[in-house]
Amino acid sequence: MLDRFSGEHYTETRSPSAMSALLDDVRSALRRRHMSYATEKSYLGWIRRFVHFHARQQGAYVHPRHLGGPEVEAFLNHLANERDVAASTQTQALSALLFLFDAVLGQPLGTMAGLTRVRKPPRLPTVLSQAEVAAVLAHLDGTAGLIARLLYGSGLRVSGCLRLRVKDLDFDRAQITVRSGKGDRDRATVLPASLAEPLRAQVARVAALHRRDLAAGFGDAPLPHAFARKNPSAARALGWQFVFPASRISADPRTGAFHRFHLDPSVVQKAVRDAARRAGIARRVTCHTFRHSFATHLIETGTDVRTVQELLGHAKLATTQVYLHVARLNGLRMTSPLDRLAA
Repeated sequence: MLDRFSGEHYTETRSPSAMSALLDDVRSALRRRHMSYATEKSYLGWIRRFVHFHARQQGAYVHPRHLGGPEVEAFLNHLANERDVAASTQTQALSALLFLFDAVLGQPLGTMAGLTRVRKPPRLPTVLSQAEVAAVLAHLDGTAGLIARLLYGSGLRVSGCLRLRVKDLDFDRAQITVRSGKGDRDRATVLPASLAEPLRAQVARVAALHRRDLAAGFGDAPLPHAFARKNPSAARALGWQFVFPASRISADPRTGAFHRFHLDPSVVQKAVRDAARRAGIARRVTCHTFRHSFATHLIETGTDVRTVQELLGHAKLATTQVYLHVARLNGLRMTSPLDRLAA
């Protein structure tokens, strides 16, 4: 198998047993801390790559307890120098290995003075004009179209949108509550008036689907953390069902219990890419582009930047201020010196 990050071929194996035991310990530590399943998969993947990297270097499997800062440096420098990974990729790998040595092995890593950190240069986000947003949305319908409109109308991340439960929609207050967002923080954002009726209809479809699941002996929604033990009956309540459910029931990879999870993000991502292509938008358009456009358009129409920060759930104002810069550039309407020369 070719690892796309390390660039090396390796044979995935369950042996030696120490490797399996190590990964089990990592899983247990992650679940005790209520880390998301996506984080669990990511961390386990990086720990496997780290172990395989040093197995190739030394010609034999070496348990991470016998490794340390220099070996972590060597692996991360390999990612930076040989594999030319993005800054976020190297940071993710570092986070996984810090967790391994600190939380699992009890051997905190010291200062790694020789670590080559990939620097993330400042980038301006891709922002569509309102006409371009309308053009893309015109090529989206059904569930994907409703989700895309919610991404733009409420500034949601696609992951946060798909994790919405029925109880998170407050039609009376025109408000959406985003639970356990980035940084495990809750926040509230606007529920667009134009989406109230489509969302009510979506909830009605979810209710009908939930009744069929209950009749078939299913209908338990996955509940967060220990809430299932505190209130086991909540799992069958309509309020805990996902607003955008998957088309089929599947097994929870952690518990083995059968649930109807939310729609897979790839369904929406592919639909948005196809819609942008059909709309003739030459720039790269993703689900997150709608969030960038939401923030920029609010600022352009006079919304205070701190209000936008709260709606987006940014921990730091500096993160939101990039949209001030984009909005200022969009609003300059200046005449180019070349145009004045031609005149």
